[in-house]
Amino acid sequence: MSGKGETPGRLVEVTIDEASIGRGSPDQEHERAIAIYDLVQENRFSLAGRDDGPYALRVALQDAKLTLAASPVSGGASASHTLPLTAFRSFLKDYFLTCETYYAAIRTASPAQIEALDNSRRVIHDEAAALLLERLAGKIDVDFDTARRLFTLIVALHWKA
Repeated sequence: MSGKGETPGRLVEVTIDEASIGRGSPDQEHERAIAIYDLVQENRFSLAGRDDGPYALRVALQDAKLTLAASPVSGGASASHTLPLTAFRSFLKDYFLTCETYYAAIRTASPAQIEALDNSRRVIHDEAAALLLERLAGKIDVDFDTARRLFTLIVALHWKA
């Protein structure tokens, strides 16, 4: 999926390694496509110490580790960073539980309860994005909003239909 402009310091394409992640249900594939679309549309992304972007990103999962392989679209050396997802497990668990509660609450809860659950989702998402920023520091440079979108993609890769 390609994004806006060929500006350095951004992603213009994101693909999922189906060999390591596999195809999901139609709902899962839809969630992944939305996460990728949002990420490509709005991002700041560069490889630390390099200015040869824009980049294409390939995302893979192996042994509870996320691999982000970035390549300049103009050619040149790619760089790969593997990120253990162990530290994100509790965020994923809490996020899915909060989302499940949120969607159930939409039918019966008061607006204040729904807003509180939505705020909880946002806090978990923000905390996970901050951790992602920390773990990518010195390897891949992203801003906070891009880290949030990357976490959204991680969520979409783990989402169960």
